[in-house]
Amino acid sequence: MSRQLWRSIALLSLAVSLTVSCGLGAAIYAAEVSTDQVVGRWTSEAGTSLTFYGDQTFVAEHFDESPVASDCETPSALSSGSWSFYATTGTDEFDTADETTAHGSVLSLTFSAGACEVYVYLFGDEDDPSMCPTQDPDAGCPSDGYLRRNQAEASALEAAVTRLADSGK
Repeated sequence: MSRQLWRSIALLSLAVSLTVSCGLGAAIYAAEVSTDQVVGRWTSEAGTSLTFYGDQTFVAEHFDESPVASDCETPSALSSGSWSFYATTGTDEFDTADETTAHGSVLSLTFSAGACEVYVYLFGDEDDPSMCPTQDPDAGCPSDGYLRRNQAEASALEAAVTRLADSGK
């Protein structure tokens, strides 16, 4: 290979390394979504599921099997709680979870049992994001740990809402 090609490969490798090590990977691949896009059931290949409701509550199934659950005092009790987006200060740092924020790329899950808070990062395409519950977004999730929205349930929910709205007219 030519010297120029090797130089390009080295520069690209350096850029990727700096992006990941400086915490920029999460920002680059973050998906900003609205409350409407969060509401619904999200499942992982590992069997974990989170169901989010519009009143900013959620229920979890098999969340105790997620690696991030070990950071909580009582992983086996992680079955429900409240959620909200993290509000940003404009300086790329998160302030606090804010129930009035209607969109974002990071969720706070506060479990009812044990007062445990877990961060959930939204990655990918805004139209089809993935969730990763983790304390370190650059570490990511195991390949079977990413949660995806169940599109069939989301479509059925949207159809039911439309029918209710139409019947009230």
